[in-house]
Amino acid sequence: MRVVALGGGHGLHATLSALRRCAPRVSEVTAVVTVADDGGSSGRLRRELGSLPPGDLRMALSALAADDERGRFWSELVQHRFGGSGALAGHAVGNLLLAGLLEVTDDPVATLDTVGGLLGATGRVLPMSTVPLDIEAEVELDDVPGPYRIRGQVAVASTPGRVLRVWLRPEDPPACPEAVRAVRDADVVLLGPGSWFTSVLPHLLVPQLRDAVLETSARRVVLLNLAPEPGETAGFSPERHLEVLSGHAPSLRAHAVLADAGAVPLPDRLEQAAASMLVAGGRVRLAPVADDAATSPRHDPAALAEALLEVFDEIIGPDPGRAGGTVAAQPGAPAPGWAEGDVMAHLSERSPRWP
Repeated sequence: MRVVALGGGHGLHATLSALRRCAPRVSEVTAVVTVADDGGSSGRLRRELGSLPPGDLRMALSALAADDERGRFWSELVQHRFGGSGALAGHAVGNLLLAGLLEVTDDPVATLDTVGGLLGATGRVLPMSTVPLDIEAEVELDDVPGPYRIRGQVAVASTPGRVLRVWLRPEDPPACPEAVRAVRDADVVLLGPGSWFTSVLPHLLVPQLRDAVLETSARRVVLLNLAPEPGETAGFSPERHLEVLSGHAPSLRAHAVLADAGAVPLPDRLEQAAASMLVAGGRVRLAPVADDAATSPRHDPAALAEALLEVFDEIIGPDPGRAGGTVAAQPGAPAPGWAEGDVMAHLSERSPRWP
């Protein structure tokens, strides 16, 4: 199966970590990542260099790194952040690596494939757009006439008001062609979990990518968050997440909605909210996918993998090679075309400046 996961940040990292455990049923994984971050190290590099914000892309690559000594080494390195108080303080090594390669190759896809080769990534990471984007939102504040408009991922994520809707600047951004192709060729497309307004919905606001999601023959699965996020979705119920999703993409139809059983206090209401979004025969599936030992809401990769495999069995058909519902231990297939030695050869072809 070819699975495409849309999202960003920690939510996408959780999905990719689970999909790695779904091999060999899932043989090809593609992450399509939001590029609207304007905070922290990513925001600084974006402002200084005008490049795509690398943070969410780096996290997705790290999630797909090979589970061997080499992969773990590179994953730990790209995730390492510089300390101190100088110009490098707070920057992740992987962010600087991606920013540097973007200048060398002038090609986001080639850059991500190159770093994926270094990590031995068991999948591919692509940006949802080939240009950095800005998120704007309409926000309602208590006891204050409005609504107000705010701009920027950080501003939207941390607003004290209620986010009513979001859109992108530029309004008609170019989609990454490889991401569009991956969605159209997929067997399953996963949307969420993640920051709902700033990591999940933006994929449906890039016209070509949205059309691909709506028109693909793939089965579409919505993964709900474990809890509302302070600021961005404060006070949101699980069903409210679906209502907002439908409001931004009224034509979206899903084959399944997957949520953590402990995060849905009123399952009947969630099923009612999902009814207009689900295709005929689609249903809401509740499963224990949270990491109960975590100090903050976090998905358990093994539990999420098990739940995803059960969803795949329902919407596509059972896998004859999967006995007893056991999650496979072997990793997924590497990103196509990337073998040892390809990285240097690729850079030499892309740039005469590379020795």
